[in-house]
Amino acid sequence: MQPLPAIAPLKTVVPPEEWQVRCDLAAAYRLVALFGWDDLVFTHISARVPGGDHHFLINPYGLFFEEITASSLIKVDLDGRPLMDSPYPVNPAGFVIHSAVHAAREQAGCVLHTHTVAGVAVSAQEAGLLPISQQSGFPLANLAYHAYEGVALRDDEKARLVADLGSASQMILRNHGLLSCGRNVAEAFLAMYTLQRACEIQIAAQAGGGPLTRIPRAIVDDMPRQAVEVSKGLGGQLVWPGLLRRLARHFPGWDA
Repeated sequence: MQPLPAIAPLKTVVPPEEWQVRCDLAAAYRLVALFGWDDLVFTHISARVPGGDHHFLINPYGLFFEEITASSLIKVDLDGRPLMDSPYPVNPAGFVIHSAVHAAREQAGCVLHTHTVAGVAVSAQEAGLLPISQQSGFPLANLAYHAYEGVALRDDEKARLVADLGSASQMILRNHGLLSCGRNVAEAFLAMYTLQRACEIQIAAQAGGGPLTRIPRAIVDDMPRQAVEVSKGLGGQLVWPGLLRRLARHFPGWDA
């Protein structure tokens, strides 16, 4: 078994605000692994570094998500170029989707992308996400779609992806997977959780083989108001502390 290279701790090196984002982002990577949403090393979560310098944090390419720590995350510029030394490379192609969203939306503090079985399965369906569950109603009120253009390698795709995303915080990438964004890691994670769960329910309901009952459009349109009421306006911050407690029981050590 090949041991992991030693990673120098950064807690006393970077500003406290950056360290907090590092801890939250590393936690998100490990939570994705804990929930079974990872795809070996082939998806990414990015977070904006506080300070207005257009710097971002992303995973070291080659580490599995449950191995990522706050110190191992790599700081990059908007073009995906590393701004710090690391024994691991960065996958610039993996940052194409993320950099497009970050560049277009200053308030996008975190962008999360997955290739889950349920997410890809729904992305391949012509009708996309169906209004058949309470969980689906929340993203359907403002859900974006982006057509498949092959592996996201080309910069010219960025403008089309951003135009398709518009003001939405959740997107289905056709034949590819799911994407969420938020002002912070907690918001982006909750947005992904809701979209992922809606996709899982849809695949399970369709497997039953019978006719599906659809939620009326008027109810779907009112779901954003209901979401604020249910969450007390706290969004991801309502569940994030509990998620960290769960993570501490299963994958401790992300904040190193």
